[in-house]
Amino acid sequence: MGISNGVKEIIKKFIPAFLLSWYHFGLVFLGAVLYQFPSKKIKVIGVTGTNGKSTVVELTTKILEEAGYKVASLSSIKFKIRNKEWPNTLKMTMPGRLKLQKFLREAVNAGCQYAVIEVTSEGIKQHRHQFIDFDVAVFTNLTPEHIEAHGGFEKYRQEKGKLFRTTKKIHIVNSDDKNAQYFLNFPADKKYLYKIKNQKSKANYRERFSVIEAEDVQVLPSGLKFSLNNTKFNLKLLGEFNVYNALAAVCIGVSQEINLETCKKALEKVEGIPGRMEEVISHPFKVFVDYAFTPNALEKVYQTLTHQPINLSTNKLICVLGACGGGRDKWKRPVLGEIAAKYCDEVIITNEDPYNEDPIDIIDQVAQGAEKISIHQFTPTPNFGVGASQHKSAVHKILDRRKAIRKSLELANSNDVVVITGKGSEPWVCVAKGKKIPWDDRKIVREEFHELKTKS
Repeated sequence: MGISNGVKEIIKKFIPAFLLSWYHFGLVFLGAVLYQFPSKKIKVIGVTGTNGKSTVVELTTKILEEAGYKVASLSSIKFKIRNKEWPNTLKMTMPGRLKLQKFLREAVNAGCQYAVIEVTSEGIKQHRHQFIDFDVAVFTNLTPEHIEAHGGFEKYRQEKGKLFRTTKKIHIVNSDDKNAQYFLNFPADKKYLYKIKNQKSKANYRERFSVIEAEDVQVLPSGLKFSLNNTKFNLKLLGEFNVYNALAAVCIGVSQEINLETCKKALEKVEGIPGRMEEVISHPFKVFVDYAFTPNALEKVYQTLTHQPINLSTNKLICVLGACGGGRDKWKRPVLGEIAAKYCDEVIITNEDPYNEDPIDIIDQVAQGAEKISIHQFTPTPNFGVGASQHKSAVHKILDRRKAIRKSLELANSNDVVVITGKGSEPWVCVAKGKKIPWDDRKIVREEFHELKTKS
């Protein structure tokens, strides 16, 4: 039986931080002992960063399986041990207590040769990475997130760095990220970098490290194209950020002596990642569901959707968003609203995961940012063939998330684009007193779309 959120808050309030740290450390050690240090019998790959972790875990799993390996993986989306998959319903990316060591033991018992794990800063803070012999540490990117929980960006970055400090064999780093050098400072037997050609990295690393560099990158409405050492990749994933996610996975494959043709074959089979730029409705307008809940990720989603084949002079980009409660990163709420108003014609702000906070207060804080920008100017990419234009953003505040989604569908006309962010494939809405309400943005979209279609 788990501890309720109320009890957890009391524990945090009255027990000194160092005692809580030892408590978490003790549980992790107990799990490792109980399950006989399973990571010593399997190759473990840890993926950390602010955005893209789940996608990199999914893509890496596909590459390893294409190469003939038996694989287990763990992400915010799902758990997988060989052919057995089940959704991650914990509302916790990196499981606490004894669950992670138990998962590794089950993977070993199932004959898995690899385990690919999403590693979070909160999980590292609570020592969940301890007593796991990571063979590979992967860094995707870093932008401000969990700042209040960690006490500043530098401490947040330091938590991520602990994965690299404890991993001695292979490090893989996105050299186009401005924090790359920090992660490259940690010693390892081998270091691999990935990047997009012509992006401005802080330094030329090619002389010192193995570099995977994408050339001839094309970000298209239907997917992505790029080349690696004359091997041409043609992926169904959307957005330049997924070029980086694919490169990270390829880099992991190369580090494990998997050739580029095998990587290509695996990645080109991927139709999409659940809840990550997932197209739920295709006609008469498009509806996407995405997990983005950080400013950086949200902006990239909107930028990607402006590449859809729409005429900005007549068609709209409509967004539904919110922000997490529980005191989490309050600073970003107006920032999220401001970004939404910058790109979207209709901005619908709604409930997300309020936890113990008043959801109306959270919505109002997001709306403050959105209402700052009543007019935004957008210069389309060459794909559109239209000139710069101005859009007046309409801001709606709707507490009920289902009603907010319905409103977005009602506002959409033929060839418009609707995007619903913040939850992706998550199965719950988390409210006060630790209560979880079953939820799936994708299911709600389909239900409301079907009802509107039936009435029309």
